[in-house]
Amino acid sequence: MTADPSERLGELLCAAGYGSLQDKQNKRFNDYLSLILRWNTRTNLTSIRDAEGILARHFVESIAVARALPASIASLLDFGSGAGFPGIPIAIIRPEIAVTLAESQGKKAAFLQEALRVTGISAKVHSGRAESLQAQFDCITLRAVDHMERALPAAVRLLRPTSWLAPMTTAGALPEIQDAAGPQFSWSSPLLLPGSDSRLLALGQRLNESQRHEL
Repeated sequence: MTADPSERLGELLCAAGYGSLQDKQNKRFNDYLSLILRWNTRTNLTSIRDAEGILARHFVESIAVARALPASIASLLDFGSGAGFPGIPIAIIRPEIAVTLAESQGKKAAFLQEALRVTGISAKVHSGRAESLQAQFDCITLRAVDHMERALPAAVRLLRPTSWLAPMTTAGALPEIQDAAGPQFSWSSPLLLPGSDSRLLALGQRLNESQRHEL
């Protein structure tokens, strides 16, 4: 890896067909990476522990998701945010979206609070189970959530009408996830994530009553 993480991230994004980042965005990703590497020595934030792996897997994939989300989204919940993927990169790339990071594990929630302080982004942390939230959102992302198919009904209850469900999953798990979400979603063609032949972003839009009757 090159000495400058920003330069390496730019190389990876270019190779994946994405444009370069702004200087302010690069600084925020650098600060975020440094914080992950420090905290990962004492808290199991992510099983990928080297800078190259975090850049290539977590950052590039999350940036791809941020750029794929519909322009109409104004609020987003990252359900079971963990170390902040993809929620924090979405907040960096799409600052017009009000991002909430829901994380029930206390140490990880504390990390997320510190990440927001260090990067200066204006997201919020919900330190508790996402299911306890009273708000509704235009989009919900899920990534590396245990038993995602069981979490999906709870996520759906937090969505506004005609809003978006955006699970990051694998080609093999996609049919089960779509089935668990229920028949009220219309799914776009999945987006294959950079650097993988099986990991993908699925985008499903929740239909209103009249749209469901038209199907």
